[in-house]
Amino acid sequence: MVESKILEKKLKEIEHILPQTIIDELKEKLKNLDIDEEKLNKIIDEVIREYRYVIVDPGEAVGTVAAQSIGEPSTQMTLRTFHYAGVRELNVTLGLPRLIEIVDARREPSTPIMTVYLDEEHRYDKNKAIEIARKIEYTTIENVAKTVDIDLFTNSIITVLDKEMMKDKGVSVEQIIKVLEKLKLGKIHVEGEQIRVEIPEETATISKLNKIREKIINAKIKGIKGIKRAIIQKKGDEYVIMTDGSNFAGVLNVKGVDYRRTVTNDIHEIEEVLGIEAARAAIVNEIMGVLEDQGLDVDIRHILLVADIMTRTGRVRQVGRHGVSGEKPSVLARAAFEVTVKHLLEGAARGEIDELKGVTENVIVGQIIPLGTGMVELLMKPSALKKENRER
Repeated sequence: MVESKILEKKLKEIEHILPQTIIDELKEKLKNLDIDEEKLNKIIDEVIREYRYVIVDPGEAVGTVAAQSIGEPSTQMTLRTFHYAGVRELNVTLGLPRLIEIVDARREPSTPIMTVYLDEEHRYDKNKAIEIARKIEYTTIENVAKTVDIDLFTNSIITVLDKEMMKDKGVSVEQIIKVLEKLKLGKIHVEGEQIRVEIPEETATISKLNKIREKIINAKIKGIKGIKRAIIQKKGDEYVIMTDGSNFAGVLNVKGVDYRRTVTNDIHEIEEVLGIEAARAAIVNEIMGVLEDQGLDVDIRHILLVADIMTRTGRVRQVGRHGVSGEKPSVLARAAFEVTVKHLLEGAARGEIDELKGVTENVIVGQIIPLGTGMVELLMKPSALKKENRER
């Protein structure tokens, strides 16, 4: 019988090659066999060979099947935006617009959102989670002020503070004064709930006062740029922060954030911070998430193929004329997609040669496509036939 330790070790080594169901079946069937390690290796190698052989039939039109499998159910997707998990302030694009956004590899999603998970110390305590949310949320003077007005009589800018908003954002008067001092605009006077910034006489024209007012309104108190709002939600037994806006690199650097699980729906940010493999995984997760939200059942392997095609060159490309379709080696295939005349003229000017290896170009010239039975090249040797007939 095979030693259980050896069997476990061998099966552990092939976990990344075979699906779990096949590994479980192998374990069940091999544990009672009376074979040595050499035979065990041969059996495992044969199983891997067979598995790889039957993943897809030779000549199968995997691209066309994937396109149909995703395209057909997505015609049923009509919903545009959803309120995020019952949170009134947060909208998220779902359905077909989000699917188009992903495959078009848009620079920025229409509703950038991050799911920020917290570390062991912060995830179970709501107050600690609020603390992190306040650190993340980008807060300017405008967010904590009722009004910011120009007083022409005294050449000053008067900021009336909103005590409730200050409490909500965790901002103190001292912090606001520090921010105003850094701007070096003039003398600062605190009068109850008002902060008055006195501008020196010689610099005070109406247009300059307006510019100074804008500076004060947009002065950053704390937080990470791009995060407009941070909302705390409870998922299971832990607290999670949902953000309106995304700054992946900035949030991962915040102490208390679990960088292993934190995600954003901005694929380009993931590519920049974590690399192309992470971006590929994000494309798969995002597309599957959209389809599952709509209750559509599409096999993940079709999505994996789309993600592979989008990321195979080492950067995220759109499935369109500026990406995958526009970078095909065949002139006819490019021309068949969009802007036909432009591609044909450019191809002619460069003297490009079309080797007719793809589907589209062969359809255009009226040849059999290189898929299915069209992949088989059958050659006949007349001399052998003559010899056979003579022998008869």
